[in-house]
Amino acid sequence: MSELTDPDASVPSGHDSTPGFRPTAVAAVPLAAIGEAIGVAVPGASSTVTVTGISLNSRSVRPGDLYVALPGATRHGADFASQAIDAGAVAVLTDDAGARLLALANDIPVPVLLAEEPRSVVGRLSALIYQSRPDGAGAPALFGVTGTNGKTTTTYFINALLQALGKRTGLIGTIEILAGAEPIPSLLTTPESTDVHALLALMRERGLDAASMEVSSHAVSFHRVDAVVFDVAGFTNLTQDHLDLHGTMEEYFQTKARLFTPERARAAVVTVDDAWGRKLAAAAEIPVTTLATAGQPGTGTGDAGQAADWIVATTTPRGLGSDFVLRHRDGAELRVHTGLPGSFNVANAALATVMVLAGGHEPAAVQAALDAADPFTVAVPGRMQLVSTAPAAVVDFAHNPDALERALEAVRSPEPGSKVIVVFGATGQRDQGKRPAMGAIAARLADTVIISDDDPHDEDAAAIRADVLAGALAARDEEGLDCTVLEVFPRDAAILKAVELAGAADTILVAGRGHEVWQEVKGVNLALDDRVELRNALTARGFTVLEDHRIES
Repeated sequence: MSELTDPDASVPSGHDSTPGFRPTAVAAVPLAAIGEAIGVAVPGASSTVTVTGISLNSRSVRPGDLYVALPGATRHGADFASQAIDAGAVAVLTDDAGARLLALANDIPVPVLLAEEPRSVVGRLSALIYQSRPDGAGAPALFGVTGTNGKTTTTYFINALLQALGKRTGLIGTIEILAGAEPIPSLLTTPESTDVHALLALMRERGLDAASMEVSSHAVSFHRVDAVVFDVAGFTNLTQDHLDLHGTMEEYFQTKARLFTPERARAAVVTVDDAWGRKLAAAAEIPVTTLATAGQPGTGTGDAGQAADWIVATTTPRGLGSDFVLRHRDGAELRVHTGLPGSFNVANAALATVMVLAGGHEPAAVQAALDAADPFTVAVPGRMQLVSTAPAAVVDFAHNPDALERALEAVRSPEPGSKVIVVFGATGQRDQGKRPAMGAIAARLADTVIISDDDPHDEDAAAIRADVLAGALAARDEEGLDCTVLEVFPRDAAILKAVELAGAADTILVAGRGHEVWQEVKGVNLALDDRVELRNALTARGFTVLEDHRIES
């Protein structure tokens, strides 16, 4: 589902709460307590009505729910109140516009509560109803990761390291949601606050020790993590993305910075490789541990590194991945390995390690877990996912300029004569300014650039490709670059073309969509998985592909 606009799950939109998100036992909360919690009047006769759940979506309402009717892009959730009540909703919370719509309908047989901005109180109500993180109740330790790039991989790394430490873990993110061993497909980077609190309560009910969660800027802007307090919040980086929502980089930064306040986190680990990270470390209102991963080549030092609490001191290539030393300012060191390629995965692994340390785990125990389990070689679906080795064929989620640049640098083979072939596009109805920049980056770092479609959404696909193509051609011609630039669509044809052009010593990078299995075109979801298309094209040409049963994540 698109995160371009503030989605209202009450309106059919492709997102529906999953019943499996909820705990099995919820103590009933009187409507009077709900009204008191948000400063809303409750009709006297209705004060004893009890609530056992909360939903923004009429289709996911269960008996005993409070149905929150919000304004949507085209319809108001109040239009679906009768369906919610038929499904068992015992009360409705809405705004003035919703109340007027309800007044025009037939008599509503349940209490209606009126709030000026109901979305802004949903998180508080969800925490109250589900008792997701009550004080002293043994709630799982909660790790939240934000930043433009690296959120998914870092949360997978945290999850794997915690498991290596013997913890029972949960995961909430872009690719999937795990409450113990049970996977639940994820449609949003961070689910709605109703689902977040239900999931946290479910994890507590199942006796999990810790959970890691991706926290997007959309999640903060749209109140999806309201009333969630992270034990440790982590910051990866900030580069151009989502300016369609935020307008400027400064506004984008300020949205991220709201996570690093006492209302949302108890402690922080901030990567200070760029100016935004250093600004965040200085501005954060909670205790901050700083991490530098990209100082002088091979040392992890430099201006940021010299002042950081932890630095990546040395990095040595090993296979596709890297060995590195993580050094504290007091001289203590940890030896770390990641099997995933790229300096950015060194940064992700370093951040995951320091966040787990900041969560109270002793360095000696962390080192033992790193040595015994190699947790940072975990496969992260669609994140530098290797499909074959000859040619090296990689699928990655890189969908903004910084991520694309890092991915292209990471896959370049040192073998003489080896070529890099990249297939990518740009998403429709998103920040248009990054399209020519991505084209230019591809022209500079790849030998063959194949521009195709990503998710056009409701925008004209040819116009999107033209924006990317213009950037690639301008860079090639103005900078005298020795690369081939092609426009091939649809995307499966572009992937097939890349394989046709590749030799066994070359590298193919298919970037932009990662783990996604649907391509949205004019409101229609078309089945398309880059990994499947790449595997099929490679197999058709007689190349050997890697066996990976997790490819259909």
